[in-house]
Amino acid sequence: MKQSQFMSLLEAATNVFVGYLLAIVTQIIVFPWFGIIATLHVHLTIGLLFVGVSLVRGYLLRRLFEHLRHH
Repeated sequence: MKQSQFMSLLEAATNVFVGYLLAIVTQIIVFPWFGIIATLHVHLTIGLLFVGVSLVRGYLLRRLFEHLRHH
């Protein structure tokens, strides 16, 4: 069964959202180990900088593999 472009986008967005939450929690735990002290606002901002890149990456890779599967 072929995955629609919308479902590819939805899957990528869900993956990015879950990854974003995990990244924030990880940053809050790990940053202090390296002497990096940041506010919650800074953690959220750092995470947001990568959300767009992750969403585009996930979507494009999904579409690439979908294309390869059919050729």
